[in-house]
Amino acid sequence: TTIVRSLMEQLDTTKVVAAQLVSTQLDADDMLRSVGVAFGLPVNTVSKSVLLASIEAFLCQVAVDRKRALLIVDEAQNLTPRAVEELRMLSNFQLGDQALLQSFLIGQPELRTMMQSPSMQQLRQRVIASYHLGPLDATETQAYIEHRLHHVGWNDDPRFTAGTYPLIHSLTGGIPRRINTLCNRLMLAAFLGEQHALDTGDVDMIEAEMRAEVGTDLRFAAPDYAVGTPPDVARITPAHELSIRRLEERVERIERTLSATIDLLHSVLHSDKGSPGNVAER
Repeated sequence: TTIVRSLMEQLDTTKVVAAQLVSTQLDADDMLRSVGVAFGLPVNTVSKSVLLASIEAFLCQVAVDRKRALLIVDEAQNLTPRAVEELRMLSNFQLGDQALLQSFLIGQPELRTMMQSPSMQQLRQRVIASYHLGPLDATETQAYIEHRLHHVGWNDDPRFTAGTYPLIHSLTGGIPRRINTLCNRLMLAAFLGEQHALDTGDVDMIEAEMRAEVGTDLRFAAPDYAVGTPPDVARITPAHELSIRRLEERVERIERTLSATIDLLHSVLHSDKGSPGNVAER
């Protein structure tokens, strides 16, 4: 998605008329209407046949203007078979021997699985190029993190100690979206804790917190009491003590977050009251 956004910004609008679909939880008719809306066509009160004619007329005019029409469909793995079939039918529009519309499907790995299904044979025959963007390796992961940090003025503070980058790569599998999520939480924790260095222990702690929030973590599972031992007299193992300490640390971090948020709100409110041009005072 980030790459597509960059592509849209760099396209020469004098040569290419581009439209992008982001919400793809659509059926066939909704897909056609979304395509029409993306290209700026009226779609509310027209029938499907009129809509198809309008799209074809628009694409013909684009070709007459010596431009190319490009439709980018993001999250394409969510398309229904009927919606995909409508996209394939749009590729039938031609002016002479020139195809009027070029479609660019982008999605998660499930898109590749969908494209390999027997029902997609006719669409596969129209694919002129395909590429699977794999995860980042360890070196690329470090370069990616540092690139994003430098863009916001990072000057090695907080500093990432040895082993931090390889651990982040190992935990995220080199997938940018996961890297972003983990590093966002890691940097927030460093800010709240006023840390100037981040080590593998910090990364492990954040990753454990995130797993506890979105799914079951065995380290926080209910204790496995011995058979016949009442819960109130069950033996507390070192593993249980470690879980308790981590829970206490997490509660403490949440309390610091709340405290910092309240302080920030107070400072914003006080600064607004002191501002002569504040809207609330008018």
